[in-house]
Amino acid sequence: MSSTYKNIFIDGAISTQKIANSISEHGTKTGIGGHSIFLGQVRADEMETGKVTAIEYTAYKEMALEKAHEIREEIFAKYPLTCMHIYHSLGVVKTGEICLFVFTSSKHRKTAIDACAEVVEKIKKELPVWGREIIDGGDFKWKENKL
Repeated sequence: MSSTYKNIFIDGAISTQKIANSISEHGTKTGIGGHSIFLGQVRADEMETGKVTAIEYTAYKEMALEKAHEIREEIFAKYPLTCMHIYHSLGVVKTGEICLFVFTSSKHRKTAIDACAEVVEKIKKELPVWGREIIDGGDFKWKENKL
């Protein structure tokens, strides 16, 4: 990948160890008063043809990384954040596993919470990432993001 943008993509599910490490690394940043975390998890939705067992995520990586950078810049311009982390899965993520991890930090909790919520909404609406729901009978359906 030739992009100069920060890579937000993880192959497969986002591990609990990655989440824990990200949180623990902020313990030394004593100017932070609040963190907000969003974890997106794959649901076992019931479909007409069966139950969702996984989602396979794909993206136009260069375009998605550029858009993620734009979202990041917009949010940093709007909110006085100390830091922000965005990770999104690519490939197959099974039900019950984490596919999106957004972590914002600020001097005050409300800023971190509001910024995190806005980042998640922008990612769901604007990031060129698609999910193909894999159904237990071998069928699949392209996922539609719902608010």
